Amino acid sequence: MSDLIQVTREDRLVTVTLNRPPVNALSKEVMDALADTFDELAKDDTIGTVIVTGAGEKAFVAGADITEFPKLNSSNGEKLSRRGQEVFQKIADFPAPVIAAVNGFALGGGMELALACDIRVVAENAKVGLPEVTLGIFPGYAGTQRLPRIISAGKAKELIFSGAMIDAAEAYRIGIADHLTPAGESVNKAREVAGAILKAGPVAVRLAKQAVNSGLDQTLAEGQKTEAKLFADLCDTEDQKEGAKAFMEKRPPQFKGK
Repeated sequence: MSDLIQVTREDRLVTVTLNRPPVNALSKEVMDALADTFDELAKDDTIGTVIVTGAGEKAFVAGADITEFPKLNSSNGEKLSRRGQEVFQKIADFPAPVIAAVNGFALGGGMELALACDIRVVAENAKVGLPEVTLGIFPGYAGTQRLPRIISAGKAKELIFSGAMIDAAEAYRIGIADHLTPAGESVNKAREVAGAILKAGPVAVRLAKQAVNSGLDQTLAEGQKTEAKLFADLCDTEDQKEGAKAFMEKRPPQFKGK
């Protein structure tokens, strides 16, 4: 893996750190390294949770590499957008939950990266936003699609159309941030959230993520069918039997991920 991405592991918890100081901008090389990292991690079904963060306290990711923008035209612009969408979709589709630990600036592509994660933990000194319209473009890494699915459509449109940057408290108030922490504590809080997830049945968590993500693109009736099918799949697992047995025996379950 590239030095632009640092990967550390403690048992079933993996931390992925974007390491391109001072602001961890999303150059082509960083995007390629991020894609390769998640492709490799996806091969390991023992991973229970992934935390994504940025090196240092100045920025989670302060956006795309603006120096690449003057060369954009309709042909390579679409290619750039599709590549960014593809990379972030790998994170959204990653089998285990992915938690963004946001420190400092999360702007443009950085915010879109956080939106692709399942849960967002944001430090109180963070600033987030989609300022692309101030550069004559708009969010192209699925920001126009994910943000209205997370917060109200009206508020999402206001942020996208104005390019406004908001502080962490406002991001928490409107639902972009799921947790608000003191400065410097986003990773620690993310580890706490991950710890609670890691105590649950691994197969159940993975299939629950699949059910939620599938349902967001389905009607309620279709989503319920998906839920029932995945629930049925769980009923044939060793973990399901162990969970029920442990409950009746009043002891902690010993899940094996099978």
